[in-house]
Amino acid sequence: MGQTIAEKILETHRIGGDQQVEPGSVVRAKVDFVLLNDANGPVAFRHFANMGGGKVAVPEKIGLVCDHFAPAPSAAGARMLGDMRRFARDKGIELFFDVGKGGIEHTLIPEQGYIGPGNLVAGGDSHTGTAGAFNAFGTGMSWAGMAAIMMLDETWFRVPESMRFHLHGAKAPYVTGKDVILQILQDIGVDGALYRSMEFGGPGIAEFNIDERMGICNMVVEAGAKTGIVEADDITRTWAEQTCKRAWSLVNADPDAQYASRHELDLSRMRPMVAKPYSPENVVSVDQLSGIHVDQVYMGNCANGTLSDLRQIASVLKGRKVARGTRAMIVPATQKIYMQAMAEGLIEQFIEAGAAVSTPTCGACFGGHNGALDDGEVAFATINRNFKGRGGHAGAQVYLGNSYVAAATAVAGEIIDPARL
Repeated sequence: MGQTIAEKILETHRIGGDQQVEPGSVVRAKVDFVLLNDANGPVAFRHFANMGGGKVAVPEKIGLVCDHFAPAPSAAGARMLGDMRRFARDKGIELFFDVGKGGIEHTLIPEQGYIGPGNLVAGGDSHTGTAGAFNAFGTGMSWAGMAAIMMLDETWFRVPESMRFHLHGAKAPYVTGKDVILQILQDIGVDGALYRSMEFGGPGIAEFNIDERMGICNMVVEAGAKTGIVEADDITRTWAEQTCKRAWSLVNADPDAQYASRHELDLSRMRPMVAKPYSPENVVSVDQLSGIHVDQVYMGNCANGTLSDLRQIASVLKGRKVARGTRAMIVPATQKIYMQAMAEGLIEQFIEAGAAVSTPTCGACFGGHNGALDDGEVAFATINRNFKGRGGHAGAQVYLGNSYVAAATAVAGEIIDPARL
Protein backbone atom coordinates (compact mmCIF):
# COMPACT_ATOMS: atom_id res chain seq x y z
CA MET A 1 0.00 0.00 0.00
CA GLY A 2 1.30 3.44 -0.93
CA GLN A 3 2.09 6.19 1.55
CA THR A 4 1.01 9.80 1.96
CA ILE A 5 3.51 12.64 2.35
CA ALA A 6 3.18 12.64 6.15
CA GLU A 7 3.71 8.88 6.33
CA LYS A 8 6.78 9.07 4.12
CA ILE A 9 8.40 11.79 6.22
CA LEU A 10 7.76 9.89 9.45
CA GLU A 11 9.12 6.74 7.77
CA THR A 12 12.45 8.42 6.99
CA HIS A 13 12.76 9.83 10.53
CA ARG A 14 11.72 6.86 12.61
CA ILE A 15 14.07 5.11 15.01
CA GLY A 16 14.12 1.32 14.70
CA GLY A 17 12.77 -0.80 11.87
CA ASP A 18 10.08 -2.83 13.62
CA GLN A 19 7.38 -0.16 13.63
CA GLN A 20 4.75 0.05 10.90
CA VAL A 21 4.25 3.60 9.68
CA GLU A 22 0.51 3.54 9.12
CA PRO A 23 -2.36 5.64 10.49
CA GLY A 24 -2.81 5.02 14.20
CA SER A 25 0.58 3.41 14.80
CA VAL A 26 3.10 5.02 17.15
CA VAL A 27 6.65 5.62 15.98
CA ARG A 28 9.77 6.94 17.67
CA ALA A 29 11.49 9.56 15.56
CA LYS A 30 14.28 12.10 15.42
CA VAL A 31 13.33 15.62 14.37
CA ASP A 32 15.40 17.88 12.16
CA PHE A 33 14.60 21.12 13.93
CA VAL A 34 13.25 22.27 17.31
CA LEU A 35 11.62 25.71 17.37
CA LEU A 36 10.79 27.73 20.49
CA ASN A 37 9.77 31.34 21.03
CA ASP A 38 9.68 33.63 24.04
CA ALA A 39 6.08 32.71 24.89
CA ASN A 40 6.62 28.95 25.11
CA GLY A 41 10.41 28.65 25.45
CA PRO A 42 10.66 29.77 29.10
CA VAL A 43 8.02 27.18 30.09
CA ALA A 44 9.85 24.46 28.16
CA PHE A 45 13.07 25.49 29.90
CA ARG A 46 11.46 24.91 33.30
CA HIS A 47 10.35 21.45 32.20
CA PHE A 48 13.89 20.82 30.97
CA ALA A 49 15.30 21.78 34.38
CA ASN A 50 12.75 19.58 36.18
CA MET A 51 13.81 16.63 34.00
CA GLY A 52 17.37 17.02 35.21
CA GLY A 53 18.65 19.83 33.04
CA GLY A 54 22.23 19.51 31.88
CA LYS A 55 23.25 19.77 28.25
CA VAL A 56 20.87 19.78 25.33
CA ALA A 57 21.45 16.76 23.09
CA VAL A 58 22.00 18.54 19.78
CA PRO A 59 22.28 22.35 20.16
CA GLU A 60 22.51 22.94 16.41
CA LYS A 61 19.00 21.57 15.93
CA ILE A 62 17.46 24.19 18.21
CA GLY A 63 16.23 27.62 17.18
CA LEU A 64 15.18 30.21 19.77
CA VAL A 65 13.30 33.22 18.43
CA CYS A 66 12.22 36.32 20.35
CA ASP A 67 9.01 37.43 18.66
CA HIS A 68 5.95 37.41 20.94
CA PHE A 69 7.11 39.87 23.61
CA ALA A 70 9.62 41.58 21.36
CA PRO A 71 10.35 44.40 21.88
CA ALA A 72 9.52 43.89 25.55
CA PRO A 73 6.19 45.62 26.37
CA SER A 74 6.61 45.27 30.14
CA ALA A 75 8.87 43.99 32.90
CA ALA A 76 7.12 40.62 32.67
CA GLY A 77 7.83 40.48 28.93
CA ALA A 78 11.43 41.47 29.53
CA ARG A 79 11.80 38.51 31.90
CA MET A 80 10.59 36.13 29.16
CA LEU A 81 13.16 37.53 26.74
CA GLY A 82 15.81 37.32 29.43
CA ASP A 83 15.02 33.63 29.96
CA MET A 84 15.61 33.06 26.25
CA ARG A 85 18.97 34.82 26.34
CA ARG A 86 20.14 32.92 29.40
CA PHE A 87 19.14 29.51 28.03
CA ALA A 88 20.81 30.20 24.68
CA ARG A 89 24.00 31.30 26.43
CA ASP A 90 24.09 28.49 29.00
CA LYS A 91 23.30 25.69 26.53
CA GLY A 92 25.49 26.90 23.68
CA ILE A 93 22.64 27.46 21.25
CA GLU A 94 23.94 29.47 18.31
CA LEU A 95 20.62 29.85 16.49
CA PHE A 96 19.28 32.50 18.84
CA PHE A 97 17.43 35.41 17.27
CA ASP A 98 17.03 38.36 19.63
CA VAL A 99 15.05 41.57 19.12
CA GLY A 100 16.08 43.27 15.90
CA LYS A 101 18.10 40.28 14.70
CA GLY A 102 15.47 38.04 13.12
CA GLY A 103 11.72 38.28 13.03
CA ILE A 104 8.70 36.04 13.48
CA GLU A 105 9.74 32.41 13.91
CA HIS A 106 7.63 30.60 11.27
CA THR A 107 8.78 33.00 8.54
CA LEU A 108 12.31 33.50 9.82
CA ILE A 109 13.56 29.93 10.21
CA PRO A 110 12.78 28.79 6.63
CA GLU A 111 14.00 32.15 5.32
CA GLN A 112 17.32 31.45 7.03
CA GLY A 113 17.47 28.02 5.37
CA TYR A 114 17.24 25.84 8.50
CA ILE A 115 14.24 23.76 7.42
CA GLY A 116 13.35 22.40 4.01
CA PRO A 117 11.51 19.72 2.03
CA GLY A 118 11.19 16.35 3.73
CA ASN A 119 12.16 17.71 7.16
CA LEU A 120 10.42 16.89 10.45
CA VAL A 121 9.96 20.01 12.59
CA ALA A 122 8.67 20.27 16.16
CA GLY A 123 7.68 23.58 17.72
CA GLY A 124 6.23 24.87 20.95
CA ASP A 125 3.81 27.04 18.95
CA SER A 126 0.62 25.65 17.42
CA HIS A 127 1.29 27.28 14.05
CA THR A 128 4.47 25.27 13.42
CA GLY A 129 2.45 23.62 10.64
CA THR A 130 3.44 26.63 8.52
CA ALA A 131 6.52 24.54 7.64
CA GLY A 132 4.26 22.50 5.35
CA ALA A 133 4.53 25.27 2.77
CA PHE A 134 8.09 24.05 2.22
CA ASN A 135 7.07 20.38 1.87
CA ALA A 136 8.04 19.69 5.50
CA PHE A 137 6.13 18.01 8.35
CA GLY A 138 5.80 20.69 11.04
CA THR A 139 3.73 20.36 14.17
CA GLY A 140 3.18 22.06 17.50
CA MET A 141 3.84 20.00 20.62
CA SER A 142 3.50 20.30 24.38
CA TRP A 143 6.18 22.29 26.14
CA ALA A 144 7.15 19.27 28.24
CA GLY A 145 7.46 17.33 24.98
CA MET A 146 9.74 20.00 23.59
CA ALA A 147 11.93 19.77 26.69
CA ALA A 148 12.16 16.01 26.25
CA ILE A 149 13.25 16.38 22.62
CA MET A 150 15.99 18.82 23.62
CA MET A 151 17.19 16.33 26.21
CA LEU A 152 16.85 13.03 24.28
CA ASP A 153 17.04 14.06 20.61
CA GLU A 154 13.94 11.99 19.92
CA THR A 155 10.18 11.96 20.40
CA TRP A 156 7.17 9.88 19.41
CA PHE A 157 4.26 10.43 17.04
CA ARG A 158 0.97 8.72 16.44
CA VAL A 159 0.87 8.51 12.66
CA PRO A 160 -2.02 10.70 11.45
CA GLU A 161 -4.58 9.84 8.85
CA SER A 162 -4.31 12.12 5.82
CA MET A 163 -6.81 14.22 3.93
CA ARG A 164 -6.16 15.15 0.30
CA PHE A 165 -7.09 18.61 -1.01
CA HIS A 166 -6.86 18.74 -4.80
CA LEU A 167 -6.61 22.27 -6.21
CA HIS A 168 -7.38 23.00 -9.85
CA GLY A 169 -8.23 25.94 -12.07
CA ALA A 170 -6.71 29.42 -12.30
CA LYS A 171 -7.23 31.62 -9.25
CA ALA A 172 -9.49 34.63 -9.60
CA PRO A 173 -8.25 38.21 -8.96
CA TYR A 174 -7.50 39.08 -5.34
CA VAL A 175 -7.59 35.42 -4.25
CA THR A 176 -4.59 34.21 -2.22
CA GLY A 177 -3.56 31.20 -0.18
CA LYS A 178 -5.44 32.70 2.77
CA ASP A 179 -8.69 32.21 0.89
CA VAL A 180 -7.93 28.55 0.21
CA ILE A 181 -7.64 27.71 3.90
CA LEU A 182 -10.62 29.93 4.84
CA GLN A 183 -12.71 28.16 2.20
CA ILE A 184 -11.65 24.81 3.63
CA LEU A 185 -12.49 25.93 7.16
CA GLN A 186 -15.94 26.97 5.95
CA ASP A 187 -16.35 23.51 4.41
CA ILE A 188 -15.01 21.23 7.17
CA GLY A 189 -15.07 23.36 10.35
CA VAL A 190 -12.60 23.78 13.19
CA ASP A 191 -12.59 20.05 14.01
CA GLY A 192 -12.83 18.73 10.47
CA ALA A 193 -9.20 17.61 10.34
CA LEU A 194 -8.71 16.58 13.96
CA TYR A 195 -5.25 14.95 14.35
CA ARG A 196 -4.98 14.48 10.60
CA SER A 197 -2.50 15.61 7.99
CA MET A 198 -3.95 17.99 5.41
CA GLU A 199 -2.17 17.37 2.10
CA PHE A 200 -2.43 20.05 -0.60
CA GLY A 201 -1.71 19.35 -4.25
CA GLY A 202 -3.00 19.21 -7.79
CA PRO A 203 -2.28 21.53 -10.73
CA GLY A 204 -3.83 24.49 -8.90
CA ILE A 205 -1.10 24.57 -6.26
CA ALA A 206 1.22 26.07 -8.89
CA GLU A 207 -0.98 29.19 -8.75
CA PHE A 208 0.55 30.00 -5.36
CA ASN A 209 4.13 30.98 -4.64
CA ILE A 210 5.99 29.89 -1.51
CA ASP A 211 4.73 32.89 0.48
CA GLU A 212 1.10 32.16 -0.33
CA ARG A 213 1.54 28.49 0.53
CA MET A 214 2.56 29.65 4.00
CA GLY A 215 -0.85 31.30 4.25
CA ILE A 216 -2.49 27.94 3.59
CA CYS A 217 -0.45 25.81 5.97
CA ASN A 218 -0.33 28.37 8.78
CA MET A 219 -3.99 27.79 9.60
CA VAL A 220 -4.29 24.00 9.32
CA VAL A 221 -4.27 23.83 13.12
CA GLU A 222 -7.47 25.90 13.08
CA ALA A 223 -9.11 22.81 11.55
CA GLY A 224 -7.58 20.67 14.29
CA ALA A 225 -4.91 19.18 12.02
CA LYS A 226 -1.65 17.65 13.26
CA THR A 227 0.12 19.09 10.22
CA GLY A 228 -0.49 20.36 6.71
CA ILE A 229 1.89 19.74 3.80
CA VAL A 230 2.06 21.06 0.24
CA GLU A 231 3.23 18.50 -2.29
CA ALA A 232 6.61 19.19 -3.88
CA ASP A 233 6.88 20.78 -7.31
CA ASP A 234 9.27 22.97 -9.30
CA ILE A 235 8.44 25.96 -7.06
CA THR A 236 9.47 23.94 -4.02
CA ARG A 237 12.66 22.72 -5.66
CA THR A 238 13.72 26.19 -6.79
CA TRP A 239 13.11 27.64 -3.34
CA ALA A 240 15.07 24.82 -1.65
CA GLU A 241 18.01 25.07 -4.04
CA GLN A 242 18.27 28.81 -3.42
CA THR A 243 17.64 28.78 0.33
CA CYS A 244 18.27 25.55 2.25
CA LYS A 245 21.48 25.18 4.24
CA ARG A 246 20.77 21.66 5.45
CA ALA A 247 19.82 18.31 3.92
CA TRP A 248 16.44 18.21 2.17
CA SER A 249 14.51 15.87 -0.08
CA LEU A 250 11.34 16.48 -2.08
CA VAL A 251 8.50 14.25 -0.92
CA ASN A 252 5.27 13.37 -2.72
CA ALA A 253 2.58 10.80 -2.03
CA ASP A 254 2.46 7.47 -3.81
CA PRO A 255 -0.25 7.12 -6.49
CA ASP A 256 -1.99 4.47 -4.36
CA ALA A 257 -1.73 6.35 -1.06
CA GLN A 258 -4.78 5.96 1.16
CA TYR A 259 -6.69 9.02 2.41
CA ALA A 260 -9.38 9.46 5.04
CA SER A 261 -11.12 11.83 2.62
CA ARG A 262 -10.56 13.68 -0.65
CA HIS A 263 -11.66 17.24 -1.43
CA GLU A 264 -11.77 19.28 -4.66
CA LEU A 265 -11.23 23.06 -4.80
CA ASP A 266 -11.86 24.97 -8.02
CA LEU A 267 -9.78 28.14 -7.74
CA SER A 268 -11.55 29.80 -10.67
CA ARG A 269 -14.78 29.90 -8.65
CA MET A 270 -13.19 31.04 -5.40
CA ARG A 271 -13.75 34.54 -4.01
CA PRO A 272 -11.85 36.46 -1.32
CA MET A 273 -13.15 35.00 1.95
CA VAL A 274 -13.56 36.50 5.42
CA ALA A 275 -13.90 34.79 8.81
CA LYS A 276 -16.35 36.64 11.05
CA PRO A 277 -16.10 36.78 14.85
CA TYR A 278 -15.60 34.63 16.82
CA SER A 279 -14.26 31.61 14.94
CA PRO A 280 -12.01 30.89 11.94
CA GLU A 281 -14.76 28.59 10.59
CA ASN A 282 -17.37 31.39 10.54
CA VAL A 283 -16.47 32.16 6.93
CA VAL A 284 -18.38 34.00 4.19
CA SER A 285 -17.47 35.69 0.93
CA VAL A 286 -16.29 39.30 1.28
CA ASP A 287 -19.32 40.33 -0.82
CA GLN A 288 -21.59 39.46 2.10
CA LEU A 289 -19.86 41.82 4.52
CA SER A 290 -19.58 45.13 2.72
CA GLY A 291 -20.29 48.16 4.88
CA ILE A 292 -19.01 46.99 8.26
CA HIS A 293 -16.95 49.82 9.80
CA VAL A 294 -13.54 48.90 11.21
CA ASP A 295 -11.51 50.81 13.78
CA GLN A 296 -8.22 49.06 13.02
CA VAL A 297 -6.69 47.07 10.18
CA TYR A 298 -3.72 44.86 11.04
CA MET A 299 -1.63 43.53 8.17
CA GLY A 300 1.07 41.01 9.05
CA ASN A 301 1.73 37.83 11.06
CA CYS A 302 3.88 34.71 10.74
CA ALA A 303 2.36 33.81 7.35
CA ASN A 304 0.96 37.08 6.06
CA GLY A 305 3.80 39.50 6.68
CA THR A 306 5.73 38.16 3.70
CA LEU A 307 7.12 40.22 0.85
CA SER A 308 4.27 38.94 -1.32
CA ASP A 309 1.76 40.23 1.22
CA LEU A 310 3.47 43.62 1.42
CA ARG A 311 3.40 43.89 -2.37
CA GLN A 312 -0.31 43.02 -2.38
CA ILE A 313 -0.96 45.70 0.23
CA ALA A 314 1.05 48.25 -1.75
CA SER A 315 -0.86 47.50 -4.94
CA VAL A 316 -4.05 48.59 -3.17
CA LEU A 317 -2.67 51.50 -1.13
CA LYS A 318 -0.79 53.11 -4.02
CA GLY A 319 -2.07 56.66 -4.45
CA ARG A 320 -4.64 56.21 -1.67
CA LYS A 321 -4.98 57.12 2.01
CA VAL A 322 -6.11 55.20 5.06
CA ALA A 323 -9.66 56.30 5.89
CA ARG A 324 -10.30 58.85 8.61
CA GLY A 325 -11.44 57.05 11.76
CA THR A 326 -9.52 53.88 10.89
CA ARG A 327 -6.02 52.90 12.03
CA ALA A 328 -3.78 50.78 9.81
CA MET A 329 -0.79 48.78 11.01
CA ILE A 330 1.63 46.89 8.79
CA VAL A 331 4.15 44.42 10.21
CA PRO A 332 6.84 42.81 8.01
CA ALA A 333 7.48 39.29 9.30
CA THR A 334 11.29 39.50 9.33
CA GLN A 335 14.05 42.08 9.24
CA LYS A 336 15.09 40.82 5.81
CA ILE A 337 11.57 41.31 4.45
CA TYR A 338 11.49 44.77 6.06
CA MET A 339 14.70 45.71 4.26
CA GLN A 340 13.47 44.29 0.94
CA ALA A 341 10.28 46.31 1.31
CA MET A 342 12.35 49.42 1.98
CA ALA A 343 14.45 48.79 -1.12
CA GLU A 344 11.29 48.51 -3.23
CA GLY A 345 9.86 51.72 -1.77
CA LEU A 346 6.96 49.92 -0.09
CA ILE A 347 7.60 51.21 3.44
CA GLU A 348 7.60 54.83 2.27
CA GLN A 349 4.38 54.16 0.40
CA PHE A 350 2.73 52.71 3.51
CA ILE A 351 3.72 55.67 5.63
CA GLU A 352 2.53 58.16 3.01
CA ALA A 353 -0.82 56.36 2.99
CA GLY A 354 -1.13 56.94 6.73
CA ALA A 355 -0.24 53.48 8.05
CA ALA A 356 2.00 52.68 11.00
CA VAL A 357 4.83 50.28 10.18
CA SER A 358 6.14 48.11 13.00
CA THR A 359 9.30 46.14 13.67
CA PRO A 360 8.69 42.39 13.23
CA THR A 361 6.66 41.16 16.21
CA CYS A 362 3.71 38.93 17.12
CA GLY A 363 2.48 41.55 19.59
CA ALA A 364 -0.80 42.66 18.01
CA CYS A 365 -1.59 39.20 16.61
CA PHE A 366 -2.22 37.72 20.06
CA GLY A 367 -3.33 41.02 21.59
CA GLY A 368 -0.28 41.52 23.76
CA HIS A 369 1.07 44.87 22.56
CA ASN A 370 1.82 47.06 19.54
CA GLY A 371 -1.83 47.34 18.52
CA ALA A 372 -4.08 45.63 21.06
CA LEU A 373 -7.80 46.36 20.70
CA ASP A 374 -10.08 48.19 23.13
CA ASP A 375 -13.54 47.11 24.28
CA GLY A 376 -16.10 47.45 21.49
CA GLU A 377 -13.60 48.00 18.69
CA VAL A 378 -13.86 46.21 15.37
CA ALA A 379 -10.75 45.09 13.50
CA PHE A 380 -9.87 43.45 10.23
CA ALA A 381 -6.66 41.43 10.31
CA THR A 382 -4.59 39.00 8.28
CA ILE A 383 -3.84 36.92 11.39
CA ASN A 384 -4.98 33.34 12.01
CA ARG A 385 -7.42 33.50 14.94
CA ASN A 386 -10.36 35.65 15.91
CA PHE A 387 -11.54 34.15 19.19
CA LYS A 388 -12.76 36.46 21.93
CA GLY A 389 -9.78 38.33 23.36
CA ARG A 390 -7.37 37.19 20.66
CA GLY A 391 -6.58 40.73 19.51
CA GLY A 392 -6.91 42.46 22.85
CA HIS A 393 -10.08 43.14 24.84
CA ALA A 394 -12.67 40.34 24.89
CA GLY A 395 -15.25 42.91 23.85
CA ALA A 396 -13.50 43.57 20.54
CA GLN A 397 -14.40 41.85 17.27
CA VAL A 398 -11.86 40.61 14.72
CA TYR A 399 -12.53 39.67 11.09
CA LEU A 400 -9.90 37.62 9.23
CA GLY A 401 -8.97 37.85 5.56
CA ASN A 402 -6.23 38.26 3.00
CA SER A 403 -3.90 41.22 2.47
CA TYR A 404 -5.74 42.64 -0.56
CA VAL A 405 -9.01 42.80 1.39
CA ALA A 406 -7.24 44.20 4.46
CA ALA A 407 -5.64 47.03 2.49
CA ALA A 408 -8.90 47.84 0.72
CA THR A 409 -10.70 47.88 4.07
CA ALA A 410 -8.12 50.32 5.46
CA VAL A 411 -8.79 52.68 2.54
CA ALA A 412 -12.57 52.41 2.71
CA GLY A 413 -12.81 52.36 6.50
CA GLU A 414 -15.18 49.44 6.14
CA ILE A 415 -14.93 45.85 4.93
CA ILE A 416 -14.98 45.93 1.14
CA ASP A 417 -14.14 43.81 -1.86
CA PRO A 418 -10.85 45.21 -3.26
CA ALA A 419 -12.31 44.94 -6.77
CA ARG A 420 -14.67 47.80 -5.85
CA LEU A 421 -11.89 50.33 -5.28
